[in-house]
Amino acid sequence: MTAAPAAGATAASALDPAPVLEVRDLVVRYGSGRRARNAPPAIDGVSFDIAPGETLGVVGESGSGKSTIGKAVLGLQPATSGTVTLHGQDITAMSLKQRSRLVADLRVVFQDPYSSLNPARTIGQTLVEPLALMGIKGVAALAKARAGLEAVGLPGDAADRYPSQFSGGQRQRIAIARALVCDPKVVVLDEPVSALDLSTQAQVLNLLADLRDQRGLAFMFIAHDLGVVRFLAQRTVVLYRGQIMETGPVEAVNSRPRHPYTVALTAAAPVPRPAEQAARRAAREALGVGTAGAAQPAATGCPFVPRCPLATDICVAERPPLRLVEGTYAACHHAERVPQL
Repeated sequence: MTAAPAAGATAASALDPAPVLEVRDLVVRYGSGRRARNAPPAIDGVSFDIAPGETLGVVGESGSGKSTIGKAVLGLQPATSGTVTLHGQDITAMSLKQRSRLVADLRVVFQDPYSSLNPARTIGQTLVEPLALMGIKGVAALAKARAGLEAVGLPGDAADRYPSQFSGGQRQRIAIARALVCDPKVVVLDEPVSALDLSTQAQVLNLLADLRDQRGLAFMFIAHDLGVVRFLAQRTVVLYRGQIMETGPVEAVNSRPRHPYTVALTAAAPVPRPAEQAARRAAREALGVGTAGAAQPAATGCPFVPRCPLATDICVAERPPLRLVEGTYAACHHAERVPQL
């Protein structure tokens, strides 16, 4: 990053805890060989870190690369270049077998509560599986699984039942219990509430916030809704076509966005007040941001050029660095000219 800390990072002090997860200059290209070399990167030079007890929101439209970052952190998608560091240890090139030793430190909650649980196995069988990799088996493992279920607001005897006997919200609580049963330090939350209704979303988000604060967990919270991220995260990273457009404290990014793309995302997020929703819609239309997929990305410079109403020749020629503008870091040559909602 040019003249800035790692994206998503705040200014460090001697009292700040060391990051538990660090991502530096991450590049991911799909495919192999010549195909991968010629393919545009799905992730293009992304850097951030997360401290214990902190939630970093990773936000963007479909296709922005946010889930690809999660897969790279988890080792489910190889990184083309860059590093992923957990507790100071480089885990970028570790095989899944080697990563099994880290099962207690790095866990994931997926989006779909229905497909993430094996319907043929009891909840208890599902929860004790990662514990076996840690050498915890038998009665001790089952007791830990029951305690994990109780920690997410379910009865311990839920371990004896099957996924089909639970609602979507209950299944997502089970998925959270499965992630936390190993007492991890970092949890990747890949749109964990997007498949739930609004009232259940609020319950699950409150549960996640409580568990994070009680256990000092570091969350990487992937979402497409800035409003949801604002509820849970302290900091946020806004992605577009695999690049960071803006990053900083979540309140600053939401209330005073300095990139046209962030303004468009904020204006598109639903709010419960009709008058405010109408004002946001009018602001988005007045800004004149193009629709997603309406134009091909620029080969050089800023990837948002085809949709940006503020684009000039420098935007086409030079990729803007992330720079500090009124409390957030924005990758925009004209950040000072971006209108506010």
